[in-house]
Amino acid sequence: VTGTAMVSGNMPAFSAQSSATTTITDSTFTKITYGTEDFDTNSNFASSTFTPTVAGYYQINANLRWGTAFNATQQAILIYKNGSVWNRGGGGGTTGLFGYLTVSTLVYCNGSTDYIEVYAYQNSGSSVTNDNSSWAKFSGCLVRAA
Repeated sequence: VTGTAMVSGNMPAFSAQSSATTTITDSTFTKITYGTEDFDTNSNFASSTFTPTVAGYYQINANLRWGTAFNATQQAILIYKNGSVWNRGGGGGTTGLFGYLTVSTLVYCNGSTDYIEVYAYQNSGSSVTNDNSSWAKFSGCLVRAA
């Protein structure tokens, strides 16, 4: 083998889902709680935060569904890297429907200090909650080592 050889055991992957609702206050970026792990191959997921210990490029995915119908001109689900927005996805203008938001991105993590979280935003004029079920997922895996 020339280059980087990936072997079983050094390719972190995780998947988690929401087990409790998170209240997203009007016009406030709020961290989403993903409290139930589906799997965590390298023990890098805790407290709704992914902190990979292998440097490389990670595919990160997140989604959520609002727990109630509401009207808003802006809705977003955001992937944060080290406390700042890395990428965003979303929708807007829900009228009497349960909004579903999703975002996916590729991000480099250094394997020591970088961490990934998911936030949500909405501007309905009041607080809203997310649906605490498999409609709210946060997952990621190493695509290529550094």
